[in-house]
Amino acid sequence: MKKAMAILFSVLFAFSFASCAKSDETADVEYFSDEQKQYYASLGLQGTTVNVYNWGEYISDGSEGSMDVVAEFERLTGARVNYTNYESNENMYSKLSGGGVSYDVIVPSDYMIERLVSEGMLLELDFENIPNYKYIVDDAKGLYYDKDNKYSVCYNVGTTVLIYNTMLVREEPDSWDILWDEDYKDLVLMFNNSRDSFAIAQALLGQDFNTTNPDDWKEAAKLLAKQKEAVSPRYVMDEVFDLMESGEYALAAYYAGDYELMVENNPNLAFCFPKEGVNYFYDALCIPKCTQNKKGAEAFINFMQEPEVALANAEYIYYASPNSEVIANDDYSLKGSEAVYPSVKPNSQYFRNLDEKILGLQSELWVNIIQGREIK
Repeated sequence: MKKAMAILFSVLFAFSFASCAKSDETADVEYFSDEQKQYYASLGLQGTTVNVYNWGEYISDGSEGSMDVVAEFERLTGARVNYTNYESNENMYSKLSGGGVSYDVIVPSDYMIERLVSEGMLLELDFENIPNYKYIVDDAKGLYYDKDNKYSVCYNVGTTVLIYNTMLVREEPDSWDILWDEDYKDLVLMFNNSRDSFAIAQALLGQDFNTTNPDDWKEAAKLLAKQKEAVSPRYVMDEVFDLMESGEYALAAYYAGDYELMVENNPNLAFCFPKEGVNYFYDALCIPKCTQNKKGAEAFINFMQEPEVALANAEYIYYASPNSEVIANDDYSLKGSEAVYPSVKPNSQYFRNLDEKILGLQSELWVNIIQGREIK
């Protein structure tokens, strides 16, 4: 959660729900060629359902004159899309692992893809059904979470950032430690997911985000507990948009692309890449083992990489796109964004899948933090 191939990823490394009917603004817009229309009509998906489970605010939905991606897929294929949202990788994993659900397309982040693969929860993709994979730049293939390119098609690339309200924050920050500053008590928004919140504490402590040392996680948990006691942060995910755009809060930890969306509605917002480091992440399209419509899922994944669709999504959700046609498009508005395509690579780390012991400890510590229990 975005120009030639080489330029995009040199920049990146120098630095994630729609209605079933189109809006009035886009009802008469023709996005696709006759050849594209014939291809999707020929897939035999008429009358089928594709269940898509994605992050909130993470697809072009037809508002403000944008493409309604889901409606266009339905129009071209004759399939129905059942589109629902989740707020974090952990929430998505909990739903999938609990059973009793049938999703066809999910959009997990890198470390969660590793976990889902290790637990046998993803199906291998048939790339014969995803010809638009040709548009994915080489630097977004064979990545650490899917080295053999079996399970995923990269959707977006991004980082975490520190967002601040220039009307409430006295000086331009450069460190995560401002989120512990008691002068901003009740004015701080933190991630309501354990992995991102722990990474902020780990960055301050100089830890590896993927440490296997239980004492490191406990030390980070104690730091987060001190923050809760000192500034009473509010833990949020998608609520961050309204809260920061309203000017009510001073500081928030969130994602770079989402900052660009927020600042459009509140020009008093600014951001920084804290010096201690940020998480650099990939989100990708995958098919879970519980799918009931793999053919429809692969068609949807392919559709998401149509140049017209990929550009619409990149312009709408403000994350760096791995699609070469988007990158080469001179009209792509985010090329100059320092948050999305920083000219200087921020200090950053990737998340990796953690073993069961560490995952259990992380979960236990997070519950204790949220509930205000002592960290031992």
